[in-house]
Amino acid sequence: MSEKKAYPLRVSATVLQAMQAWSEDELRSLNAQIEYVLRDALRRAGRLKPTKVQPVDDPED
Repeated sequence: MSEKKAYPLRVSATVLQAMQAWSEDELRSLNAQIEYVLRDALRRAGRLKPTKVQPVDDPED
């Protein structure tokens, strides 16, 4: 897992309230929802390198 860094974020009360409601709908913490939305926006803009997914060994094989 990558290193997490703290960063103070200032947003309007309206945006914060909307993000809080959205995070509750998605069963995520507010912090996780903000990171999810940022990652999605970065991915769509081509600003985030795709991560390599490691294949899971199948115990049946």
